[in-house]
Amino acid sequence: MNENLFTSFSTPMILGQPATIPIIMFPTLLIPTSKRLISNQLVTIQQNLIKLTLKQMMTSHNAKGQSWSLMLTSLITFITMTNLLGLLPHSFTPTTQLSTNLAMAIPLWAGTIITGLRFKTKKSLAHILPQGTPTPLIPMLVVIETISLLIQPMALAVRLTANITAGHLLMHLIGNTMLTLSTVSLSTTLLTSALLMLLTILEIAVALIQAYVFTLLVSLYLHNNT
Repeated sequence: MNENLFTSFSTPMILGQPATIPIIMFPTLLIPTSKRLISNQLVTIQQNLIKLTLKQMMTSHNAKGQSWSLMLTSLITFITMTNLLGLLPHSFTPTTQLSTNLAMAIPLWAGTIITGLRFKTKKSLAHILPQGTPTPLIPMLVVIETISLLIQPMALAVRLTANITAGHLLMHLIGNTMLTLSTVSLSTTLLTSALLMLLTILEIAVALIQAYVFTLLVSLYLHNNT
């Protein structure tokens, strides 16, 4: 039993070097692809899910926003695979690292802002100062709106990190409790194991939902700037 609850969140090392990059690249090897004219059922299900997700996110976008379809598809697929692989025993979840999530959030957020400033400069700058604002409140509102704009990538990263980390910690605590109770009471151990199974199912749902929420918020930022 690990005394430190956060041991499982530490970056794994191979030959003294961080193994984060190989772990991040690993999910791409698990995505099925087919070069045949007739795809198998797994590839067909994958394609239908991608089409359904894109339809939900891209309905309100114009042609400029729809050019991000491939980027958003890759993003939601990567986060989903990473979150699900992190639920396997003795595995590492990159999305529990705030630095990893910031590395995804900041470039995507900056890309949406740059797109808005390039193609709709006046509309993008107008978001900083709402229409009809009283003159004495203009300086304060500009500062507030600027801070709220700059905090968006941090909110994206922290939301994903907190939700995934909280679930992993809870599973770790319940798993350790089950091992401790296994030598005390069999009935309590079975009850705890059932609770752990239900929590695992919940974590699978959270992994899928958080990947969708992260991508959907990036899509909304893009919609506001295109």
